[in-house]
Amino acid sequence: MKLSIRLLPLVTWFTALVLTVPTAALADDTEGPKQGTLLIAGGGGKHAAAIFRKFVELAGGNDARIVIVPTAISSDPKYDYQNMGTVRFARDTLKLKHVTVLHTHDRLEADTREFVQPLKTANGVWFSGGRQWRFADSYLGTRSEKEFHRVLKRGGVIGGSSAGASIQADFLVRGDSKTNTIMIGDHQRGLGFLENCAIDQHVVKRGRQMGLVQVLTDPKGKMLKRFDREDLLGIGIDEDTAIIVRKNTFEVFGKPDAAVLIYDPREWTSETPDAQKFITLKLGARYNMKKRRVLAPAR
Repeated sequence: MKLSIRLLPLVTWFTALVLTVPTAALADDTEGPKQGTLLIAGGGGKHAAAIFRKFVELAGGNDARIVIVPTAISSDPKYDYQNMGTVRFARDTLKLKHVTVLHTHDRLEADTREFVQPLKTANGVWFSGGRQWRFADSYLGTRSEKEFHRVLKRGGVIGGSSAGASIQADFLVRGDSKTNTIMIGDHQRGLGFLENCAIDQHVVKRGRQMGLVQVLTDPKGKMLKRFDREDLLGIGIDEDTAIIVRKNTFEVFGKPDAAVLIYDPREWTSETPDAQKFITLKLGARYNMKKRRVLAPAR
């Protein structure tokens, strides 16, 4: 009995020690929306119309209620946002019945109930090209941001091209307000429709293949601490190419030589050459972002 009395405190102390030893943190998952669909395009050329038509088809076709957000295209209050190119294409060429332009550079206005009314019934929201930091300045932390996410929760579609692609990720690539050549800039948070992810655009057409390598290695230590660069998934989308995202899987859509580059720092070592830090997916390829696995090769 004396032996048991003496051992009991020792056992209790050992158990407490085991419970307080920190365990390795689990890596964040890269995930798409639980409901709804994303169409993320790398910029437009001669196939831009086909990609926008696909967005409209996913949103419900000619009867869909489409909201176009052209905010990224300019900072000039005199710019004709109501008649920019995508809006004219939707109204005049596609003859869509329900097209609304939603735009402001005023965060206070973006946070009002009146401003977000068109989003309450929208089947699809399209983010224009331009400079992605303008989206961040206008809509992050407002009612508008919440309503964008609610479109997906209702099963709707979020689409966008170029700047409208990068803003859909959690980390905002080329978000600096001075120049789009700064990869990690003064705006780093996107709208986060894709979690734990960074998206670049025009990657092959403009020779940007190494851009996401720079982001995910962050040699100057500029990335905010809320992001884990070694765990982010990088997705580089070429012009006239799009990914169609449902839950955690996407399919490559667009031109015959469509290209999507995948950057996974979890697979890199200190000896991995930069040129081997990405894989290329072609038209029709499918990829699971959470498992980081190619599900189907190119057609």
